[in-house]
Amino acid sequence: MSIQNIECLIIGSGPAGYTAAIYAARADMKPIMYAGMQPGGQLTITTDVENYPGYPDGIMGPEMMELFRKQAERFGTDVRYGMVTKVDFSQRPFKIEVDESQQLLAETVIIATGASAKWLGIPSEQKLNGKGVSACAVCDGFFFRGKEAAIVGAGDTACEEASYLAKICSKVYMLVRRDSFRASKAMQHRVQTTPNIEILFNTETDEILGENKVEGMRIKNNQTGQTQEIPIQGFFVAIGHQPNTDVFKGWIDMDETGYIKTLPGTSKTNIEGVFACGDAQDKVYRQAVTAAGSGCMAALDAERFLAANKHAVA
Repeated sequence: MSIQNIECLIIGSGPAGYTAAIYAARADMKPIMYAGMQPGGQLTITTDVENYPGYPDGIMGPEMMELFRKQAERFGTDVRYGMVTKVDFSQRPFKIEVDESQQLLAETVIIATGASAKWLGIPSEQKLNGKGVSACAVCDGFFFRGKEAAIVGAGDTACEEASYLAKICSKVYMLVRRDSFRASKAMQHRVQTTPNIEILFNTETDEILGENKVEGMRIKNNQTGQTQEIPIQGFFVAIGHQPNTDVFKGWIDMDETGYIKTLPGTSKTNIEGVFACGDAQDKVYRQAVTAAGSGCMAALDAERFLAANKHAVA
């Protein structure tokens, strides 16, 4: 098993990882990035991105991530394709295993592995993903201005996104699988008192209708078994996200759902020399622009850590 010494290892790509790479490379930290299973992160399955500063006409998600990658490589980032399969953070340099075959030694590690949206698991959901189906109302709600949309979920996030959509869409159907919300009382009250939100309890999605774009949904009442078709143009899933942090469990402090805990106002984890940025540690905002900002923080924190410890790899 080959061993390589690295000054700054970035695990994961996307806006957070690539921004960290740009800053780390410009600081002459010779970063090496392993892009993971989905190089470019969630934006690679996003069509139009219209809310990232600097793109007045919008940009396609995959194209945006390609530009991020090129910028990181321009300054000297070594972008590699592979999965980190094991870590040992017991001492520096940290031991990292990639694809169960390559051993790395890293003086600093930046975790930018992101999070993955949870989906319902019906075929039409993936077929129409980016064509009216989305897991982010704040990202994509604008495209359904004045139209009718549906959102699935029963927690605070679902209520928040339903409220957001209600300001944009003519009508919002909220599909709740059980006979009650999981959301806080305040969030429940907000959706229940919004005139253009119709809450459908005991309701599951049977199918999303449409060939090349969302044209409707077929829903099923869990109590009666009856199905009903409703025309809509947008379908949003808000049943949660799963941070891609399993490989770090046992080493890095996380909350109960697996989001990495960082020292407030920093990217620092409980392990000195290991930093986290982007959706792997952010369960509140989950936007490309906030992920990029936290990637910048992680690179600056790593640079300062190396300077303070003066043990950087030559």
